[in-house]
Amino acid sequence: MEQGNFNIRVYGLIVHEQKLLLTDEFRLGICMTKFPGGGLQFGEGPVDCLKRECLEELNQEVEILSHYYTTDYFQQSELLPGAWQILNIYYLARLKGEPAFRTTEKVFDFEQVDGAQTFRWVNPRTLRPENMTLPIDRKVVAMIRNNPECLFNGFES
Repeated sequence: MEQGNFNIRVYGLIVHEQKLLLTDEFRLGICMTKFPGGGLQFGEGPVDCLKRECLEELNQEVEILSHYYTTDYFQQSELLPGAWQILNIYYLARLKGEPAFRTTEKVFDFEQVDGAQTFRWVNPRTLRPENMTLPIDRKVVAMIRNNPECLFNGFES
């Protein structure tokens, strides 16, 4: 069997006023739409990772409400060179306080330079899997579409 590496990613399904937060980014030479979050660092737990990522990206603290989904199948990275297995962990979360970061309604509302990033609030009931760049995010959007109320029942800020 081929030796490979693991890349563990942690993402937040952050809801505010019946909207779900997405991030548009330019990384690895491509424009991508995904959920806020990022890579788990050695010695860090998934919840701490998401809190750190939100502080870095949003400059705002979040409250983790519950686990939503962890990848339950093999997914090889389409973006990283070599043999990398991707494991994504998703949490329902909400902002601590009102949003303190800039958002836009336009997709990819930035100059295409590495690391560029913007945020958008979207209606989760109209979000479609094909709106997302990464295969695992597409699966999560399909799950949300099957039960959008899961984002709101007891979790609305």
